[in-house]
Amino acid sequence: MTALAPRQEGQRTNHSGSAAKLQPSRFRFADVLGVGGSGLRTRPMRTALSALGITIGIAAVVGVLGISESSRAELRAQIAALGTNLLTVTPSDGFGGGDGALPSEAVSMVSRIGPVDEVADVIQLDVPVLRNDLVNTNETGGITALAADRNLLDALNGEIATGSWLTEASAQMPTVVLGSVSAERLGVRQVDQGMMILIDDHWFTVVGILEPFPLAADLDRAALIGKPVAESLLDSDLNPSTIYLRTHPESVDDVRGVLGSTVDPQSPEEVSISRPSELLEAQEATESAFTNLFLGLGAVSLLVGGVGIANVMVIAVIERRNEIGLRRALGATRAHIRRQFLTEALLLSTLGGLAGAALGALVTAAYAWSQGWQIVIPLIALVGAFVAAIIIGVVAGLYPAARAARLAPTEALRST
Repeated sequence: MTALAPRQEGQRTNHSGSAAKLQPSRFRFADVLGVGGSGLRTRPMRTALSALGITIGIAAVVGVLGISESSRAELRAQIAALGTNLLTVTPSDGFGGGDGALPSEAVSMVSRIGPVDEVADVIQLDVPVLRNDLVNTNETGGITALAADRNLLDALNGEIATGSWLTEASAQMPTVVLGSVSAERLGVRQVDQGMMILIDDHWFTVVGILEPFPLAADLDRAALIGKPVAESLLDSDLNPSTIYLRTHPESVDDVRGVLGSTVDPQSPEEVSISRPSELLEAQEATESAFTNLFLGLGAVSLLVGGVGIANVMVIAVIERRNEIGLRRALGATRAHIRRQFLTEALLLSTLGGLAGAALGALVTAAYAWSQGWQIVIPLIALVGAFVAAIIIGVVAGLYPAARAARLAPTEALRST
């Protein structure tokens, strides 16, 4: 029994009567694992409950990092797909702002800027959009009527969810394309059945429904019609409310610097220019702040789990005083006892860490899948979780191991 009675140095007499030197005491790695694991195997319920604190903490850390990275990957994919070279021009709404519209020649002036690739505008129409003529005109559901350029989708990299976009012919007729939110609020799901809605006492046939616009959320809550029909049927002027433009990626800042004076040379201060992709980048930064907060909560859970392991190990030392005394009486050194209980704490925290890493990865995968995101589980989170579990096990086991090693054999056996 190498684990219970390590051999000691000294002299002994063999069967032939000659003196033989005893081998040095050895406590092999397999012996350490066997003795350290025996304490866990004999108390499975206590082992499971003790490891639970570490499991929850590690799962929280892995889950937070995994979900955060999956969300960031989705944001980066959106930014890459939609581009960072989109600029939006609107009338300034601050102090000294204008009359809420841009000059009618603004679009043609912007299109003359060299690095500009694509320009499109929309005109806000001050008319109600209703599901039918039985709905109160004040209950529009926040839906806005807009007259749009036919190249709006090209400028925004937009897509049609169902139906079709405005063509040269349909832009002159009472047809409408709904944003994703406005279609939902109006209860329109199909466009192949001649569905009609009411815009300022005129019936418009729904010909398409748009996919959501991450960089132009206002269009999600809009009903878009052609400029010709807006001018002829709704008697609207053609002063743009919002201009969307795409530039060469390396010229975004230069174009942004001259847009104000180009759109409205007389009052450039009344022109507001924004870069919608900055909103997504700000969202990513905000998520980073929340990630740090949740990581702090995970660290607290790990601390609680470490305290729980230390407490359980101290109780184990008290309960097993007679075992410690017997092993010491049979030749185990203080180092052997210390190694046994430190190994037990390490095994306990490692089991909790592995379970926590698996649980955190599973939670990340499930949540990312439910949101339609790419599943990203950072390797550093898994490795960091395992290393953190080992460190916690060492720290939590040091005091109980040292306390067990200090017990004198006679004192421990006397307490039996």
